[in-house]
Amino acid sequence: KIMMRSSQLLTLLAIRPLSLASGFSPARTSTFLPAHHHASMRSSSSTNLSAASTMKELAEGVLKNPTFPPEWPFSPADFERQDESNDTIFYDQPRLVYHIDDSAVGALTKYYADNLKDGDDVLDICSSWVSHFPKEWKGGNVVGLGMNEYELSQNKQLSSFDVRDLNSEPSFPYEDNSFDKVTCVVSVDYLNQPKEIFEEIARVLRPGGECIISMSNRCFPTKAYRIWLQTNDLEHIFIVGSFFHYSGKFDLATCEDVSPNPGKSDPLFILKAAKKSA
Repeated sequence: KIMMRSSQLLTLLAIRPLSLASGFSPARTSTFLPAHHHASMRSSSSTNLSAASTMKELAEGVLKNPTFPPEWPFSPADFERQDESNDTIFYDQPRLVYHIDDSAVGALTKYYADNLKDGDDVLDICSSWVSHFPKEWKGGNVVGLGMNEYELSQNKQLSSFDVRDLNSEPSFPYEDNSFDKVTCVVSVDYLNQPKEIFEEIARVLRPGGECIISMSNRCFPTKAYRIWLQTNDLEHIFIVGSFFHYSGKFDLATCEDVSPNPGKSDPLFILKAAKKSA
């Protein structure tokens, strides 16, 4: 069964019906590798179930009628990292590579094609040289907020961009109610002040606007926070769902498993929540 852990939230998760996912073990993370290495580096949490439909059902059921603790259950230690040096050092060198494999990229772009409307004003946080938006999509004001100026300058889908280390300054340089969508691609596990970040996401979204968080099982392990490295795909969904919940600004988040080739390519889970209208 899912291992019991010190965090109150994860203890709650461990005793939920989701523990039926027997055989799921904490995700084993690794540094990003070239695409030809991916097949041999799959997380056990994505391969232990032979039936892909079972994993999809489990993943999409995590946030259906969840029971969250009444108060923020995380401790500062949950968000500690192996490498606590300034993030500007780590991200100083441009990395013009995909951080998920081509199949997962295709699945994400397809999801965006179905969920972004022409004219949408979009903020892409933790942005870089590519946002994976559909080429045919005609966005409104599309803004990137990221760490590396050169990477951002190469992103042809952005109207503009800003450079900011959100771990040292967890605020957005934008007005309230400025965007229809906020996106974040496989980077929520690096944001070590998630409570503040999700409050900022809500602040800049227009009422009814949506935040779309995509997640896989790859990361730079020295920069991912501790609780992420100690947990598996299903628990990641619950954790990020709780970030929406504790902001108090969003409707209940949902999860969609859009993994293109379960067990053969990178998994992809997309969490979406709308800002409350009132």
